[in-house]
Amino acid sequence: MTKSRIAAVDVGNDALKANFGKMESNCYIPNVIARDMEDRPVIGIEDLDKKDPIDNLHIRVHSPALEENNAVYRVGNLATKTNNSTELDPGSSKSEEDQTLIMLFASIAFDAVSSDAFKATKKDVIDANYTLGTGLPLREVKEGKDVGYRSQLLGSVHQVEFLVTPQHQGKKVNIKFDEVKVYPEGFAAYVNLIMDNDLNVINKELIDKQILIQDIGGLSTDIAVIRNRNVDDDKAQGFHLGVAESLEEIREEIRTRHGVELDSRRDVVDIITRKNDRHHIMVKGSRTNVHDITDRILLELAKKEYRYLRNVWQKNSQSEICYFVGGGSAVLKDYLKALNNKLDGYNLDFFEDENESIWMMANAYYKLITDFTNKNAPKEVKEQETTKEK
Repeated sequence: MTKSRIAAVDVGNDALKANFGKMESNCYIPNVIARDMEDRPVIGIEDLDKKDPIDNLHIRVHSPALEENNAVYRVGNLATKTNNSTELDPGSSKSEEDQTLIMLFASIAFDAVSSDAFKATKKDVIDANYTLGTGLPLREVKEGKDVGYRSQLLGSVHQVEFLVTPQHQGKKVNIKFDEVKVYPEGFAAYVNLIMDNDLNVINKELIDKQILIQDIGGLSTDIAVIRNRNVDDDKAQGFHLGVAESLEEIREEIRTRHGVELDSRRDVVDIITRKNDRHHIMVKGSRTNVHDITDRILLELAKKEYRYLRNVWQKNSQSEICYFVGGGSAVLKDYLKALNNKLDGYNLDFFEDENESIWMMANAYYKLITDFTNKNAPKEVKEQETTKEK
């Protein structure tokens, strides 16, 4: 029997974050794809293998789960360099988009060819078995879309062929999922708050508290109400509001006012969050402040997010604290703090380490799928592991 490798994948609107195996491998890929030709032209083809493969993902994807099957794509950083790249649209459902699956398959195939977990069975073909932990926005889970999403992944073989990709050109990966667990994103954030990577409880004081978790993503906002160590399904709410639309608005206004074309929303996020020269761009070689554009648009979004929080907190008045998580929270943190100080003064907590907030979901899925795998391991495997520990 082929051993199954753990994959914990967060397909975020801004970027995909994934952990593999025993956390010895991870990847971060901007969530951008672009349709492409099979034999894309490369300047300096003889130097191709000296380039970083993660920045040059060029693949063909074959899967019965896709509406557009057997198509060729640039993925991630390579896709941002084209003028036909696509990002997930505001109002779309993550579980129903080909782009979500393409990103998922690309990351897993990249892990399969990069790690030593699987050997090629014949020339440049790898059969890879994975146990997947992933998630969907609370709203989609409440609508039952997780069931269809899971069934799309299970029971089929999904093939990724690497085309003009450094070090992996010509390799094919046949992906089969032995198990797929789809978690609501709000609950995953809670698990990440209370457990470390070894599944030990680290924040005992949170276990029996009633808390709120507001997860601001690119396309949606989830507010989970945690009581008695579970998400209260009736109280939890999901909203069709994220940072994507505001990032597009900033991008468009920068283009209109300064004539600067930013490649993707990822560039806008970088302008807003980077440590040096924050809220500045280069215009014809001159450093230019765009604070007036970013401030106005992001403050308006922060006000909407704050209204959501206020409404949910009023209906759950015994909540003790709200944790803000997700990439959108990193973008809006300063605006939300300022609003809260000026208005209601709720007990809010943000992750000062933006990286921790951005990776929270992928880390949570890793903990959840590892826990599931440990509990469902065959008895003889458990006994072997116990013996090794002794």
